[in-house]
Amino acid sequence: MTVLRDEDLAAAFDHASRSYDALVAANPGYHAHLRRSVRRLGLPGHGQGLRVLDLGCGTGASTAALRSVLPAARVTAVDASAGMLARAAAKPWAPGVTFVHAPAERLAEAGVTGPFDAVFAAYLFRNVTDPDAVLATVRDVLRHGGRLAVHEYTLSGRRADRAVWTLVCRGVVQPVATLLGDGALYRHLWRSVVMFDTADGFAGRLRAAGFTGVRALPLPGWQTGITHTFLARRQESAR
Repeated sequence: MTVLRDEDLAAAFDHASRSYDALVAANPGYHAHLRRSVRRLGLPGHGQGLRVLDLGCGTGASTAALRSVLPAARVTAVDASAGMLARAAAKPWAPGVTFVHAPAERLAEAGVTGPFDAVFAAYLFRNVTDPDAVLATVRDVLRHGGRLAVHEYTLSGRRADRAVWTLVCRGVVQPVATLLGDGALYRHLWRSVVMFDTADGFAGRLRAAGFTGVRALPLPGWQTGITHTFLARRQESAR
């Protein structure tokens, strides 16, 4: 069982970008869950004076969630897919949002440097070749004490949750995506989740990467046990 990686995955997202918003809109709670994960960051003052990195912004759904909850924050939105990023950048945005085309592994090469007050990463880590290297990059661009929220498909480990995920993917998502010519990407979607960390496993990965205060919080609805918000912080500097 293989998954798409790097240039192959970016190309698949490029092709799917034209229909991506319509497909995710059919997922009950998709946008509300992103906003919930942003609120869980607990950033003060509607983000006034804060810099936030939206890592893996796709067509801008996560960016919109950040702007909805933190309208005063400055948001740098990054994605490896030129097609997805073009869709995001073409939408109307209030001042304070910048879009950058770059893989998560090469932020510095694209001029994306910290310190950021927070990083938000939605549906990113199971799609990168080396999640630990990306976590190290995230840690480095966060200020000391800065906050991280990861919104990700991470199964609880219960058989029932894997069964629901498989039923939704194979019974609903993949047939529609195949008709649109994007079957390979959405087969990757199913595989990438079942092959990735469980929720406990990803929480452990965050701790091993040096993050503190790690918590894994479930999301409601049919995705309970399938999608989680992970909260963590970069350790405060020694005084």
